[in-house]
Amino acid sequence: MGICVCMGAMLQCTFGAAPATLVVNSQTTTLVSSKPMATIMDNKPMANIPTFGMCSCPGNPATIKPPPVGFAPAPCVPVIPAPWTPGSPTVLVSKYPALNNNSKLMCAYGGVIQIVNPGQFQTMVP
Repeated sequence: MGICVCMGAMLQCTFGAAPATLVVNSQTTTLVSSKPMATIMDNKPMANIPTFGMCSCPGNPATIKPPPVGFAPAPCVPVIPAPWTPGSPTVLVSKYPALNNNSKLMCAYGGVIQIVNPGQFQTMVP
């Protein structure tokens, strides 16, 4: 069983230099700890998932530099092709599975985004 994720949850990318704060806008009616509850559809770059500072992923075209440098971190701009997975398929919020702290999000460049702080610690979901 996982912890329910809400607005203000802290996220971290494996290739990001800094954490980011989740913005929930997939729904506004279901609250947990007086904050909007997140769903797997809160996955839009910049709208839900802000930058993680600098990206150090070798799969990010922006990090590839001409010789002699070859590689250098670049500003993070997440590229997210799919929703959070797996979510909580038995708990639906506005037609979408609720987001729990065990869910992950993949960046197209190779990073894995995880939830390091769900924003609240009182409500659990399967």
